Amino acid sequence: MDKFKTVVNMASMQTNLGCTLVALLTAGGEHIFSSVVFSCPCNGLNFVYGLAFLLVPALALLLLGYVVSRRTWKLLTGVWRRRAKLCRCIKVAEFCVVLFQISASALVAPSSWIAVALLNGNYFECAMSGTNVSFYNKRVCGDQEPGVQCETELHRIPCPVGSKVPQAVKEDVLRTLRAQSQILGWILIASIMLSNMLLSCLVRCCSPISYLQLKFWRAYAQEENSLMDSHVTKHAKELADRNLQSFFDQTPPGDLKTPSSHDWMKISSLYKFSSKKLYYSMLHQYVENYEETDNGRMKMASVKSSGSADNNPAVLDFVDGGMMTM
Repeated sequence: MDKFKTVVNMASMQTNLGCTLVALLTAGGEHIFSSVVFSCPCNGLNFVYGLAFLLVPALALLLLGYVVSRRTWKLLTGVWRRRAKLCRCIKVAEFCVVLFQISASALVAPSSWIAVALLNGNYFECAMSGTNVSFYNKRVCGDQEPGVQCETELHRIPCPVGSKVPQAVKEDVLRTLRAQSQILGWILIASIMLSNMLLSCLVRCCSPISYLQLKFWRAYAQEENSLMDSHVTKHAKELADRNLQSFFDQTPPGDLKTPSSHDWMKISSLYKFSSKKLYYSMLHQYVENYEETDNGRMKMASVKSSGSADNNPAVLDFVDGGMMTM
């Protein structure tokens, strides 16, 4: 489990590397399922069985992608408490944009599973051999001899034994089904790559900051997330140690400053970029605008821009992304 956490944390530090790693792990898992677990029943369950292996793991991977995403929980935690604010059209639009960005990242693994499974062809062969559509069955069987009961025995063709169809006809039908599966697989891969390229180009073209500043922002976000995890662990350990020592020694607890719920709420929401006050996260914005309550002084923001505040996105997908550190 520790090794798995290490791999996930490394993937979260680099989005492209993470997507590549997830795709490779998904392809390896599909190969194991196809060669070890999958076995077409060659009866009336062919269609359901084949689709279950093709789509159910993809659905599980999609849900897992939502679960391990840091931004999923940033978006959903406390959303019921903020429901009055979310009712406004602008807030709803921002919520939908961020949800779309999270979904795009979560779709990497399931789309990889389906694409690899279609290229392999085993699940598709089993599923489509169990269809009860006579038109499709005739197209698959083609112009076979009248004595060959290809259409009625189609569900038995994926199995090596138990079919009355001649071997040559079986191989021809299986080649047809595999070709259809691989064509769909390559179409899916091409569609994913094309849509990913177009979305990436669109996001980059609409970026309110330059390439080098974006590179700096990404580095800052990675470092802040890493240091936040370590500081949270350290502070929680200090608080737990203080409470346990006070309990067992039966002494008053010592002073230990902990942020209030209001402070945690301020830094936990998704950051809305502004070109007028150029902060790099909600934590950065909170610290720069921190008010010193003892003497009434306020620390002024040190990072500003002379430009006007544009209607910028609530979050930049290529900056505030990655997986949740577990």
